[in-house]
Amino acid sequence: MQFKDIVGQKDTKHDLIQSFKSDKISHAQLFLGKPGYGTLALALAYSQYIFCENKSDDDSCGVCISCKQISESQHPDLHFVFPVVQAISKISSALLPEWRTQLKESSYFDLFHWVNIMDSKERSPIISTEESKEIIKKISLKSFQGSYKIMIIWNAEEMNMDCSNKILKILEEPPPKTLFLLICEDQQKLLPTIQSRTQVMQVPRIGINELSQHLAHHHNIDATSAGTIAAFSEGDYITALDLIKEEAGDSSYREQFVALMRVSYKKDVIGMLDWAEGISSTTKERQKLFILYALHMLRQSLVNNYIGSESLHISTEEAAFITNFSPYISGNNIQSFLKTFDDAHYHIERNANAKILFTQMSFQTMRYIHQA
Repeated sequence: MQFKDIVGQKDTKHDLIQSFKSDKISHAQLFLGKPGYGTLALALAYSQYIFCENKSDDDSCGVCISCKQISESQHPDLHFVFPVVQAISKISSALLPEWRTQLKESSYFDLFHWVNIMDSKERSPIISTEESKEIIKKISLKSFQGSYKIMIIWNAEEMNMDCSNKILKILEEPPPKTLFLLICEDQQKLLPTIQSRTQVMQVPRIGINELSQHLAHHHNIDATSAGTIAAFSEGDYITALDLIKEEAGDSSYREQFVALMRVSYKKDVIGMLDWAEGISSTTKERQKLFILYALHMLRQSLVNNYIGSESLHISTEEAAFITNFSPYISGNNIQSFLKTFDDAHYHIERNANAKILFTQMSFQTMRYIHQA
């Protein structure tokens, strides 16, 4: 993975390269952001740049032995830790073949996608106490190639408390030329003692224009569709790819959102139950995308109220709806709306009962929409 392969993130790439050039590399760094922003891709490109034997001012060469080893996830001094389903294995190394296969396909994937690869039963994975022993053992070994040793811990917030506590000492005082690159989406789930021992690299969402250009150039879609998908995904490349697969031009998401808001506004309980029944019968992937679409429309409604319609990233049909709908979104209810839909997305990924979840969502929406 080279920096040039990463979508957007110009400033973040620059900061990482400069930290190496100035010899101010923190021994423990926390890449904080959504997977679709490129947190794992950045950690991989950064590692490759550090190991590269013929690096340029702004990227690794991509052809030296070290670069080729990293492209195959086979570099002896680059180690990976990631959540695993404990019924399958207690430690990451048992699933390295599947991990390498996924990285070869794409470094843009989330925990939900990884669980689907790993476990047909979709059980919840963790980074366990047994993994902490592996981390300490691998980091305590000498470097095979006489350079850095790098440990990438993906979804570090999935470490259980015992694992987190056991790696505190080595995280704070690692052997020379040892780097920990922790990747995390939900900082609140990471122990404060882990956070305090790391330098946080906040990875922002990908710029809408950068993402739109990438989609048009690499995914064979027209500029208008690329712009719509980039805006809908709100700078998340994984969401953008899901939308391409699910035909973003499909108007069903808009229709479902409009239907929810109408029955909720009317306090039509039967209509709300019917709506919940309908959406719960769709696939989990479409349920997740609907929630992301709803979040997008809620934020766009707030933008319309406080900045104006010229700043909206929506279609003509959506703009017509928002003109009438946005007065019902304000500072009094936006945080409640966003939390409800964010929580729903979280629970859908973790196999919550969709019918119950969307029924609760419809009743919460009914309450919030009358609080504007």
